[in-house]
Amino acid sequence: MKALLPAPRALYGLTLLACLAAFLGALYMQHVEGLEPCPLCIFQRIALIVVMVILLIATLHGPKGIGVRVYAVLTGLTTLGGGAIAIRHLWLQSLPPDEVPTCGPSLDYMLDAFPLHEVMATVLSGSGECAEVSWRFLGLTIPGWSLVVFGGVLIVALIQLFRPRRG
Repeated sequence: MKALLPAPRALYGLTLLACLAAFLGALYMQHVEGLEPCPLCIFQRIALIVVMVILLIATLHGPKGIGVRVYAVLTGLTTLGGGAIAIRHLWLQSLPPDEVPTCGPSLDYMLDAFPLHEVMATVLSGSGECAEVSWRFLGLTIPGWSLVVFGGVLIVALIQLFRPRRG
C-alpha cells in the first residue's frame, strides 16, 4: 500500500489543486452564470478557503512524521465543519415548500446590523433562499457537490492521518 501513496507533500498539493478547481467552479457559477451564493453557500466557501490555506501551508512546509498528522487533523476538522454546513443546506433543499423557512435579510445587512454570533446563528438556521435549487449536475445540487468535495478531502486527511510511518 505504501508504494501506491504519493508522498505526503505531493498528496497535500494534489488535494489543494482539486479544492482550487472546486473553488474556481463556484466563482465561475457566480460571476459567469449569474448564480448568486446564498449565506450557506458563502459559509461553505469559507470552509473550503480555510481547507485550501491549510493544504497550501502543508504543501509548502513538506511536513514529516507528526507534522503530516497535525495537518491531517486540521484539514479533517475543517472539512467536517464544511460538510456539516453542506448537509444542513441539503436538508433545507429537501423540505417541502410549505416547510421552508422564510427568506431573511441579506448577509451584508446582517453583518452590518447584528453581532457576529447572531449572524452565525441566523445563517446556519437557513432561509428560503438557501432552500432554492437553481442548479444541478448529475443529479446533485451545489451543496451536494460541496459535500462530495469535503468528503473527498476528508478521505485524504484520513489517509494522511493513518498512513504508515516511514521506517
